[in-house]
Amino acid sequence: MTGVNKIIVSLNLNNQDIAVGELVTSDSKIYFRYNPGFVTMNLELSPFKLPLSNKIYSAEKYPFDGLFGLFNDSLPDGWGKRLLDRSLLSKGISLSEITPLDRLAYVGSRGMGALNYKPDFELEENNEKWLELDVIAGHIQQVFEGKSDEILEELYRLGGSSGGARPKILVGYHPASNQLSHGANDLPDGYEHWMIKFPLGTDFPDIANIEYAYYKMATDAGIKMNPSKIFTGKSGKNYFGTKRFDRQNGLRQHVHSASGLLHDNFRMSTMDYGHLMDCAFKLEKHINAYEKVLRLAAFNVYANNCDDHSKNFAFLMDALGKWELSPAYDLTFSYSYNGMHSTMVAGESREPGKKQLLELAFNFGMKNPDLVIERVKDVVSLWNNYTDECGVTISSRNQISKVLNQNLKR
Repeated sequence: MTGVNKIIVSLNLNNQDIAVGELVTSDSKIYFRYNPGFVTMNLELSPFKLPLSNKIYSAEKYPFDGLFGLFNDSLPDGWGKRLLDRSLLSKGISLSEITPLDRLAYVGSRGMGALNYKPDFELEENNEKWLELDVIAGHIQQVFEGKSDEILEELYRLGGSSGGARPKILVGYHPASNQLSHGANDLPDGYEHWMIKFPLGTDFPDIANIEYAYYKMATDAGIKMNPSKIFTGKSGKNYFGTKRFDRQNGLRQHVHSASGLLHDNFRMSTMDYGHLMDCAFKLEKHINAYEKVLRLAAFNVYANNCDDHSKNFAFLMDALGKWELSPAYDLTFSYSYNGMHSTMVAGESREPGKKQLLELAFNFGMKNPDLVIERVKDVVSLWNNYTDECGVTISSRNQISKVLNQNLKR
């Protein structure tokens, strides 16, 4: 389906769909207007770039191809975009014909967060109820090798709306039975909304165990994260899974990334942790927001998570319009192609350390930032303990340990 000229946007809160507004394309531009009734609800879904108003908005072409960041956050990127593009090509649809509104129509009600988009069309249902992770991992490899047109629709339905470069699926998980089921929205009783990741060929072979060790390390450093665990396929292969924070007690939550909030192109980002601190404070309206961001910055610096781009920070808004920094996610050991962090620390991205972290803290008048930084350093210095607990191989442990030991000296 192509040539969508109008999208009705709604917000699902407390299982009720609320009309938000309309997206319309005309003369190669995309326009948005809030529903007058929604304006009176005083729920600021995107307060910096798309504040509540009765006026007609249009976004610049850059950075989101004419969309506002609020809506661009709903589109899949990385793995999900690859699946969608291949699915469209398999139907004989040229990608040059696909508009941002077409892509939102494909997302429909299956996106992350709480926004829905119509017109919507349903993918064919699959009668297979239970999931086997090794089979999915094999399908994912086939997708990368270009052999799997017949399963593209199923993989897209499972995980095509999720962001990030690494393949992932959205599932239901039953903690008591350890059973997995299909499900991005409605789930059977007793099931929780989880996301499971699959490795890329360039990853460490034990990347699932490494990310699980980072989850343990980050939470011990005082960083809020959602429950995570290792899932094991029948072959014995491990996969990292985490409980979704955009679903709470079965209800959808409004999520907005720092990239979308600030209109930052995360692939060519100019963002600094200072921008993130300012954003967090304006949304949370409390100085505790500074400490949360400083703790994340320190962890990414010392634990060598260079993939700390603006799409990897997000905020949650509840049904009353109250914002908070979301639980942290995608925290793992990672390099970048140029050796730099995606987000700068007080202007430094190649080798940030305590000097820049303190400068960042002082710029926002933080008291006793040393306590935050040193706690993070102390925890990261215990990396080898976490590897033993989480099943990281000796080879990976030693390779990562070398880098972390160098970082801890800065």
